[in-house]
Amino acid sequence: MQLYQLKSRQFLPISKKEAWDFLSNPKNLAVITPPHMGFHILSGADRPMFQGQIIQYIVKPFPLVSTKWVTEITHVQKGSYFVDEQRFGPYSLWHHKHFIKEVPDGVEMEDIIDYKLPFGFLGQIMHPFLVKKQLQKIFRFREKKLAEMFGEVKGKTNYLKLRKV
Repeated sequence: MQLYQLKSRQFLPISKKEAWDFLSNPKNLAVITPPHMGFHILSGADRPMFQGQIIQYIVKPFPLVSTKWVTEITHVQKGSYFVDEQRFGPYSLWHHKHFIKEVPDGVEMEDIIDYKLPFGFLGQIMHPFLVKKQLQKIFRFREKKLAEMFGEVKGKTNYLKLRKV
């Protein structure tokens, strides 16, 4: 079993409350997901985020490939962090932690995703060619979109790292 981890950090010149209000609203996930992915929420985004919330959506990770994805919000510390875990979808494991903390001139947003691919050895072979590249595209789009919406913090370095764990 090969486990992978994605870490992303972005600085935004907004308040912690503004960051939380935007990021904890499940409807905003469609705003920061690349349009080519055909992201569409089916249910579960009709109220503010809470522990135990189930969100169902359709996503097209690759052209002509559509899948239903069901996540559960398993942990919430209002204003600071939340965790979503896949209950049904394309991964064997998906555990996504979202952290928001105040820093000089704004907030630091950090995402840590631990994930495992299905299909054993075949999944491991496909990771660098398909999954890793797709995740990088998604998070680069997200970084660009958030910077367009909220601005950037001068002198701070954003990062995106993917690695085997």
